[in-house]
Amino acid sequence: MSMPVPPLRRLHQVPRHLLVCEKGHTRHPRSRHAAHVRDHAYNCRVSFLIPECGILPEVLKSTIADVGEYYLVRNLSVHELVSHEFIDAFVKKGSCYALTYNTKIDQDNTAALLPNGKLILSVDKDTYEELGLQGRPSQYSGKKVMRYIITIDLTDSDFHPDSKKHNRVLWALKEKKPLEFDFLLAWYNTGAEGSTLMSYFSKNQIQALKPKVTFSTLRDLQCPVLESNELQGKPDESCSTEELFEWLGAVWNQVSLDNKSSSFLSTYCCPQPNTVVEKAFLCTITGFIIPEKIIHLLEQLCCYFREPKLAYWLTLTVHGFADSPVSWRESEHGFHKGGENLYNFVIFRNLDYWLQMAVGTNDDCPP
Repeated sequence: MSMPVPPLRRLHQVPRHLLVCEKGHTRHPRSRHAAHVRDHAYNCRVSFLIPECGILPEVLKSTIADVGEYYLVRNLSVHELVSHEFIDAFVKKGSCYALTYNTKIDQDNTAALLPNGKLILSVDKDTYEELGLQGRPSQYSGKKVMRYIITIDLTDSDFHPDSKKHNRVLWALKEKKPLEFDFLLAWYNTGAEGSTLMSYFSKNQIQALKPKVTFSTLRDLQCPVLESNELQGKPDESCSTEELFEWLGAVWNQVSLDNKSSSFLSTYCCPQPNTVVEKAFLCTITGFIIPEKIIHLLEQLCCYFREPKLAYWLTLTVHGFADSPVSWRESEHGFHKGGENLYNFVIFRNLDYWLQMAVGTNDDCPP
């Protein structure tokens, strides 16, 4: 029989974190690596690390430059996203992404438009009752439901301009309980002609933004020794995928890997076995970065190994927005203490890969 945990002890408990790992080969016909990237819609930071690299190849520089701009639209009413003018111009002619900006998933009403045409509203109890639209309780509400999730399929055949469903949704969002947010927007299409987001929302306060890119070279970096066929690692031979993931966190946060006795900040040290590389190239892109651009970057990183390289592996790490209503696909995402939802690829010289997907407490298991 289990005993209840006293409230004071519960405060000291570490929140649940989940790390899912898989391995594959990027050139295998049934590889799922691109699908996993495609399923994670809302990304705020992309970083890659290439050991034994001092100068970035031109093809990677041009790929980074081509990540593309995105848009910030101020005071945009949600009902404008369910209008058939918008649906026909963007939702049905490519992949359209929209995410509320500067909203807190555990406190505020939030909204997100997925590239499959699903509009997700995460709203508090009062807003839900005022809207009168069908939804479900948030799975992270607890015993007393205070948050609801409403999903509207903008591509549903029953959601045509003259349908009762469309008219009811439009009435609820335009007249009954108008919702207005600042939105991040991006649109990807394969050369189809038509309106652009900038011209479509020209009557709104819209601003085109470019992702911020930073480059740095790390000197004398201690790197774990990895073997592509050994996810769990081997004593004295290679490190495990969990050890690599922890090491990457230290590198991204510029934590010393020396474990010096004089350090009061960190006692972390690089896992064993490891090797010291003279230099490693680190690039970080921050902004509203859509999966199609990440897939292209991942492909170019795979092509990095076409010619002989000193590096045995490289990494690509992608962080999702902490306050997004979803993480992978349509899985509900909550903040709890950190809102973590991220994934990391380790690409090996032979084009094997490890994929690590991590979430925090208020998330389903990644796919």
